[in-house]
Amino acid sequence: MSTFDLFSVTDKVVLVTGASRGIGKALAVGFAKAGAKVICAASREGGTAETEAEIKALGGTAAGVFADLSDHQAVEKMANDALAIFGKIDVLVNNGGTIARYPAAEFPFAEFQKVIDVNLNSLFLLSQIVGKSMLAQGFGKIINTASMLSYTGGLTVPAYTASKHAVAGVTKALANEWASQNIQVNAIAPGYFATDNTQALRDNPERNQEIKKRIPSGEWGQPEQLVGAAIFLASEASNYVNGHILAVDGGWLAR
Repeated sequence: MSTFDLFSVTDKVVLVTGASRGIGKALAVGFAKAGAKVICAASREGGTAETEAEIKALGGTAAGVFADLSDHQAVEKMANDALAIFGKIDVLVNNGGTIARYPAAEFPFAEFQKVIDVNLNSLFLLSQIVGKSMLAQGFGKIINTASMLSYTGGLTVPAYTASKHAVAGVTKALANEWASQNIQVNAIAPGYFATDNTQALRDNPERNQEIKKRIPSGEWGQPEQLVGAAIFLASEASNYVNGHILAVDGGWLAR
């Protein structure tokens, strides 16, 4: 096998949640450009139509599924629907998520529960269902989207912070159980990227400058800059990487 082949994801079946926009869309298109068959998941029916169309225009293969990630029954149905499309899933990218911003003393508990359901509980349920199929086929890759808030506390986002700390923990827990069965479970921790979730921060001049000053490159990341890390973790090149949280942050953690 050549060094180049180690990084191949050609004909791999990849399920990407949160693929309608932002990081998820960039990852879905990136996998398709690399030759993978991509199943794009969104929170509503038809939500990934634009992503699927872009992939098909490039000559790639794409399909769509949907589920409200706060609805556990809908998540289970989506997982089974996705498995039925190509008969397997080689790579699961748990990227779908949400955020809510309130001062901790005023944070609505219903919002706290929703963030945990979407960011954590659905991730575990999808990993469990798809993971069972990977155990049966004898191989698989699971890539979770963690965060800089898997390391720090943040401001006005206690639910998101709790969920992303937990994503890091679940990643390690699943890796411990499944590594011996040829399933690698890892996470990518994006730094500060220009997406819908960070729009409020970028719109706040003070917070925007604080963040940019801490990033050695001095700039917010672009979603496409996460594709290389995802392809590495989805390929045979990462077969001995397990339970790792890969920071793609422009050096933010180094400050």
